[in-house]
Order: sequence, then C-alpha cells, then structure tokens
Amino acid sequence: MRFTTNSIGRKILMAVSGLFMVLFVIVHLLGNSSIFAGPDGINAYAEKLHGLGPFVWASRLFMLAMLGIHVLFGILVTLDNWSAKPDRYKVKKMLKASFASETMIWTGALLLAFIVYHLLQFTFRVTPDVVLGNDAKGRFDVFSMVAASFRFTPIVLIYVAAMVTLFLHLSHGIQSLFQSIGWNNDKTLPTYTRLGKVLAVVFLLGYSAIPVLLLSGILTK
Repeated sequence: MRFTTNSIGRKILMAVSGLFMVLFVIVHLLGNSSIFAGPDGINAYAEKLHGLGPFVWASRLFMLAMLGIHVLFGILVTLDNWSAKPDRYKVKKMLKASFASETMIWTGALLLAFIVYHLLQFTFRVTPDVVLGNDAKGRFDVFSMVAASFRFTPIVLIYVAAMVTLFLHLSHGIQSLFQSIGWNNDKTLPTYTRLGKVLAVVFLLGYSAIPVLLLSGILTK
C-alpha cells in the first residue's frame, strides 16, 4: 500500500504500465501495417488474430488494466505535483522543461478520449461510419471497413490529430519512463531522449499514413 501512496512508487507504476503500452503500440502498428499488402493482407491478419481467441481477450484485459493504472496514477502524480507547487508559476524553471513535458496530463487526456472513440469505431463497430461485410474468401472484410471510414475527411483529421498528440506524449514519456524505473543517468539520458523522439516520429508517420493514403486514394484495392 505504501508503494501506491508515495510519489516514487506511483511514478514506477506509471512507468511500468507505460512501457507495456508502448510495446502494445509497436505491435499494433506492425499488425496494422499489413494493410499496405492490400485487402488480403489485413483480412488474413485479422482472421489469424481472431483465431487466437482467449489469448486476444486476455491481452485486451491486461492492456485495459495497464491503461487504468497509467491513467489513475498519472492523475495522482499530477495532483501531487500541483499541490507541492502552489506557486509553481512564480519561479518556473524552463531550462529542461519542454512543451511535451509540460502538457503530459492534457495529451494523456486527449489520448484517452481517442482510445474510447477508436474502440467504439473498429472494435465494437458502433459508430455510424462503419461498414460491415465479408470478402470473397468469406473473411470479415477489415480493409473495406477501414477504407469506408477513412473516406471521411473529418475522421482522418481526428486520427492524424490523435497521432500528433501521441507524438507529443511519447517524445517525453519514453525518456521519462526509463528515468522513473531507474535505468536512466547522465550518460544514458541523451540516448533515451533520442529513442523516445525517434519512436514518436515512427508512430506518427506509421499510424497517420494509413488514413491519409486511404483518403487520398493512393492505398486502394
């Protein structure tokens, strides 16, 4: 219990849960990239994923738990920081601060809202833009579903804006999680900082490419 009530323990829980979510973002991007192989690529990937059954749902529940831990302790750590510095804007040290680090709680909140929207759209499939159907091989047609949604410019803009938000969150968050776990020092700090920014750029470009290329008509059947 003490681990969850002191600032160090809370930051470690945030870091560990954040690390699992970064790993998920990597795996999710690799899976989504099968759409560049066309309908057969993404539909075959989705069918294999669906065939894993209990493993998929266990993974989803685990990631939901990691998300809950990250959100809860992210809020608590932020409140701790705010209460510890009631006059934090009176003398503000900006030498090591950045826009990304100063807005972590807000980019996190925006990402949480996007995750809810994304799940409603492509997991629960209840948003009005979703088109359901099967392909010629009788598999659920994920490609057509995604392509139909991304023919709407506002939806594409939502996804690109969310990826910019993810870029801001992770460009600081990845370096920060290594520091919280205790794997960071003066020698490794530049390396982890670069790693965070490189991964953030990869996620921004990789995830944004799908809706943009579908909207532009470059990625088609």
